[in-house]
Amino acid sequence: MCRARYFFLLSVPFLLFLVCVPRARTAQHRPRVIVMGYDGVINPVASQYIESNIRLANETAAQALIIELDTPGGLDSSMRSIIKSINASAVPVVVYVAPNGARAASAGVFITLAAHVAAMAPETNIGAAHPVEIGGKLSRTMEEKVTNDAAAYIKSIAQMRGRNAKWAEQAVRESISSTASEALENGVINLIAPDLGSLITKLDGMKVTTAAGPTVIHTKGAMVTVKQMGFRLKVLSALSDPNVAYILMLLGFYGIFFEIISPGAILPGVTGAISLITAFYAFQMLPVNYAGVLLILLAIVMFILDVKVASHGALTVGGIISMVIGSMMLFEGGGPLLQLSFAVVIPAVAATVLFFYFTVRLAVQARLRKPVTGIEGLKGEVGLASTEIDGQGMARVHGELWSAWSDEPIKAGERIEVVSIEGLKLKVKKAQENKNTEFKEAGK
Repeated sequence: MCRARYFFLLSVPFLLFLVCVPRARTAQHRPRVIVMGYDGVINPVASQYIESNIRLANETAAQALIIELDTPGGLDSSMRSIIKSINASAVPVVVYVAPNGARAASAGVFITLAAHVAAMAPETNIGAAHPVEIGGKLSRTMEEKVTNDAAAYIKSIAQMRGRNAKWAEQAVRESISSTASEALENGVINLIAPDLGSLITKLDGMKVTTAAGPTVIHTKGAMVTVKQMGFRLKVLSALSDPNVAYILMLLGFYGIFFEIISPGAILPGVTGAISLITAFYAFQMLPVNYAGVLLILLAIVMFILDVKVASHGALTVGGIISMVIGSMMLFEGGGPLLQLSFAVVIPAVAATVLFFYFTVRLAVQARLRKPVTGIEGLKGEVGLASTEIDGQGMARVHGELWSAWSDEPIKAGERIEVVSIEGLKLKVKKAQENKNTEFKEAGK
């Protein structure tokens, strides 16, 4: 009986091994699909996020990378970087315009057409890929060149993926847009899927051509891995908002200015420097017009000068106009999502006017105010001559006895006024009549 029990205990680990190993091997050989989502403007952050997941899909030999996309468009440089990564991928990249109500506009059209598989959810749309000027108005000739370049680029992408090149060119030149069903009918996309599960099912068995050559996608029983945007990229994405970058720039100016007028405060200077550097980092991801930045700086200079110069408010009015125009010009082109909101500009201008009015005025008043403490605070004070002051003598000021001297003879008991302090001696003179009352009041 004991031997049977001993044999049973020894056989349990072996039986578990036989059961678990096949399951582990099955899990290990299950096809893998990576899913990521991006909702927002195509910018360097979007480029980093998408490209990092393309690299991950290739490193892990995934069957496909599915990008759930909803974008109004974005920067040409970021779009082209993403497309280069898609073209260089050995793993099929699927762009899925989803969820319902999503869109792939402008740069999103190029990215969707460049995918190995282009899919859309119902009630979505794609199109309107006409290039938008960034950083200022384009001349007619330059606009024509940019449009021709974009049209040639999107045609080459469509032809490479076997999609409707004519529709693609019209999306650039005429800004046409199509619903999901129209896009499928016109040969712009490969399929329509109501949700991610149905998309993965429909992908199984599809043949595409990647950088590694003809490839068959196997998604039956696939293990789905969802990749979320990391904290670092979320922070960078928030910084790429024009309104956030604008506020950071103003906070940087406030902090550095406050440190200049109050040396040694440290915290405002450090905060201002960090805010300003962060703002300029954000500017490289945005269509910044630096004429707008200069106008905002000019406005700040006007606000400061108006406190020191008697302009009767003219400089403040000029500063407000300069700041409003500069704010309007700061970000040009790139679509509505790359523009400043009036709900941010108006309060920011008002806060800036109040900030510089009060801080500069208080700083000027503090510098012009006569010292009220220490030795310097004795200048102009009224006291009594304790002894006769004929060249040298003693005087009482603020209840303290001081060595004093004067260029004129002063009798003991006469009221005196402090002219200056030299070392620990006071130079005094006879107090004027209007000083007597002040002294009497102070002596109460």
